[in-house]
Amino acid sequence: MASGHGNTPAAWTAVAVAMLGFVVGSVALLQTPTQMTLLWIGIIVAVVAFPLFLVLAKLGFNTSDH
Repeated sequence: MASGHGNTPAAWTAVAVAMLGFVVGSVALLQTPTQMTLLWIGIIVAVVAFPLFLVLAKLGFNTSDH
């Protein structure tokens, strides 16, 4: 693996947003009855993480120099 692989602000931000989406979705699944609206919000937040990474990478936050 390359030195600093994944240790960039773009990668950390994308992982944090994806984790938030998974947590929201998990909380929705633990409710009785299942909160489908909250589940879909969690799914959307998790899916937004990848385009967010691409935008941050294009803005130059995909280098370890930050």
